[in-house]
Amino acid sequence: MTSDPIPRHPRTAVCAALTAAVVAAPVAGAGPASAAATAATAPRPVCVSHQSGLAGRMSKDIAGALRGRSGTVAISLRDHTTHTRCTLRANQRFDSASVVKVTVLAALLWDAQRHHRGLTKREKTLAKAMITKSDNASTSKLWKQLKPARVKAFLRAAGMDATVPGKDGYWGLTRITANDQERLLELITHPNTVLNDASRRYILSLMGKVIREQRWGTPAGAPRGVRIQVKNGWLERSSHGWRVHSVGAFTGGGHDYTLTVLTQDDRTMEAGVATIEAVARAVHKDLNPTAHANTLYAPTDRPEEALPAVPED
Repeated sequence: MTSDPIPRHPRTAVCAALTAAVVAAPVAGAGPASAAATAATAPRPVCVSHQSGLAGRMSKDIAGALRGRSGTVAISLRDHTTHTRCTLRANQRFDSASVVKVTVLAALLWDAQRHHRGLTKREKTLAKAMITKSDNASTSKLWKQLKPARVKAFLRAAGMDATVPGKDGYWGLTRITANDQERLLELITHPNTVLNDASRRYILSLMGKVIREQRWGTPAGAPRGVRIQVKNGWLERSSHGWRVHSVGAFTGGGHDYTLTVLTQDDRTMEAGVATIEAVARAVHKDLNPTAHANTLYAPTDRPEEALPAVPED
């Protein structure tokens, strides 16, 4: 991994350009009138890169992966090897579902660091179940232990200013953005003053041991030799249908990139998963153009995830 310094707040001029400079992407099969209407409302991913031709190719390929899909999608990608960034709706808020569990673990470790202590045996047991099996009961116990005040304190320290913890113990309704999730992944994968090296290694270790049934989403199409670290989540409500999310870090073997894909307004859980994996395959292909197709990571065709408790609509 590289050790690029991390700014306190990620909203630099480059990020502003990425999130603001969107151009239209037509929907496949649309007639002239509907295509014109879509062109006015459907943003296209915006990418910048130090590698010649990569930004345009990646923007085109991600837009192609999204073409014809009905959900609302937010994306944030950062590759340190090629110095590439891509965003789409990266400041729009979504209900977190279970991806917030990485934030819970990071907050727990950060709070332990402040008190100059390691995690207890109980905390380690809960953390392992929360990340590797997406256990809701373990998450609720750690959320209750931390209390909103300490979660908010971690978010301030991490520069995740757009993230709003869920109220009344409903951690699955924490409001997140793709940019804030990418900020968290950056803190986990690179040296910084918020999470020490031991904390970062611990989080990555657990994200690397997520059970097979939950290793879907952003890992789809990852090349052989990369270390896959992932956390996913989904949630259905009467408004905005299914929310289906995936955050992933891909390191080792010369790789150093992170990818966040958040979706909502999905008609089904399967549709959300398919959208995320289409985007992921496009990203992995463009960042690893020499990888052989028969060596790419194939996620489970029976994805699972825990549904967090939410109040009735």
